[in-house]
Amino acid sequence: MHSGDARRRGEKKRWAGRGLSGKALVLAGCVAALGLVPSAAVATPGSGVSGTVLAKGTSTGKLNVRTPNGRTDVTFRTITIEPGGSTGWHTHRGQLVAVVKSGTLTRTFGDCSVEVTPAGSTLIEQSGTDHRHIGRNLGTEPVVLLVTYLLPEGSELSDDAEAVDCGAKK
Repeated sequence: MHSGDARRRGEKKRWAGRGLSGKALVLAGCVAALGLVPSAAVATPGSGVSGTVLAKGTSTGKLNVRTPNGRTDVTFRTITIEPGGSTGWHTHRGQLVAVVKSGTLTRTFGDCSVEVTPAGSTLIEQSGTDHRHIGRNLGTEPVVLLVTYLLPEGSELSDDAEAVDCGAKK
């Protein structure tokens, strides 16, 4: 008997004691190697579907979006504010995520702070009566917004709010 034969028998006994045969080890190695090989896509290609990007905007930082408790109405809407126009003071019962498609939106908030959002930007409007605001178009071209509303089921898109006299605040 050759020492190589004894060594192979010893290996067989060692692996057999663990419940693994040489064939099982080879099979396991092949399966593991297959996991490293890129596989062909198994999804079926689409057919008869088209999409249109209506607008794209980039946030100035992280977007913190929260949906209301309970069922949520999701509404997608285009809003156009003509030059010199405004939304009027209002609030929302849920958050809004918007892209400014064209023009520049100027918003004034209840604390009289002002935020200017140009075309190609995104914004979030917070919910609740303590987040009243007005949106204005102070430019010469229409402001076009694409807005997604995340509102409690059955809510109006906005609620009128009392105007803030920012000229009196110093």
